[in-house]
Amino acid sequence: MGAYAIGLLSGDGIGPEITASVVEVLGAAQRHSGSALLRWVRLPMGQTAIARYGEALPAFVKETLRECSGWIMGPHDSASYPPELRHERNPSAELRHGFDLYANIRPNRSIAGIASVARQADLVIVRENTEGFYADRNLFGGDGEWHVTPDVVVTAGVFTRKASERIAHAAFREAVRRRKLVSIVHKANVIKRGYGLFLDCCYEVARQYPEVRVNDYHIDAASALLVRRAEEFDVIVTTNLFGDILSDLAGELVGSIGLAPSLNAGSDYAMAQAAHGSAPDIAGRNAANPAGLLLSAALLLDWLGDRHADRRLRELGDVTERAVYAAIRDGVRTADLGGTATTAEFTAAVTARLGES
Repeated sequence: MGAYAIGLLSGDGIGPEITASVVEVLGAAQRHSGSALLRWVRLPMGQTAIARYGEALPAFVKETLRECSGWIMGPHDSASYPPELRHERNPSAELRHGFDLYANIRPNRSIAGIASVARQADLVIVRENTEGFYADRNLFGGDGEWHVTPDVVVTAGVFTRKASERIAHAAFREAVRRRKLVSIVHKANVIKRGYGLFLDCCYEVARQYPEVRVNDYHIDAASALLVRRAEEFDVIVTTNLFGDILSDLAGELVGSIGLAPSLNAGSDYAMAQAAHGSAPDIAGRNAANPAGLLLSAALLLDWLGDRHADRRLRELGDVTERAVYAAIRDGVRTADLGGTATTAEFTAAVTARLGES
């Protein structure tokens, strides 16, 4: 089998620095394993693409990504784009929508040596990624919001059986690999039809996984319990808006959203994308923390390994993840984690621990 083509979209702000770290670490990991599994396909996105093509995500970039096995996306800074582009879907939303990346997978775990509110957490939030109360992903045409008078806005929330069932399957498949518990988070007591459909679909899917325990919580109760007893959760499945909020909360509870990995996955494609933003205030200063994107890349390799039944990819991802955690455990930390390491120094520390992993 030849090398897997991996799209690389460096993005804005700290994006070029942290994607360079991913390339360096995964290159070293492949050398350690004696394989050449990955082939990088570098593509413009964000300010670089705007400067050259007048678009944040040109059509040829999307077409090229269709020929890739998966891709890694750096952060984007949509707020800094020209006014005429700000009304469009941002690059990550455009790819999630265009490639039907319906599952957003966000692991959160307490890390040895990192101060955190939740000290024994190890959970995954599986977020439906295509509908709910996210207007840019609800409709075939239009943005899903209507300004019916100068003082009234109506926003559409869309809930479908198809989307609810497939995200439930994604969550239960994840739980089978872990501690076999799924918690459904919803608001069916108030939004009875929309969240009621979502809740019913999740329980219907649960019957196909008899080995997995299941419970459910209203979003407000789940948020409180996540702060108080995060260690009791295994896999949380929820809708788009709630998943966005809960995953950021969980990231901070275990130490920093800068450490939080994220994978946007569909049936045919997946995109690694760290949960944090573009941090333009530290861009170009060799101060960014690449850990979130490195761990996201490890998730992508695991997904690709499953999709292509290639254990070498899973092993590459596992080695990378363990080297990141080893560097942090050994006290190599960037400024956002209270340390003094530069981006380059953290990258070198991870690379040095690949052999140990």
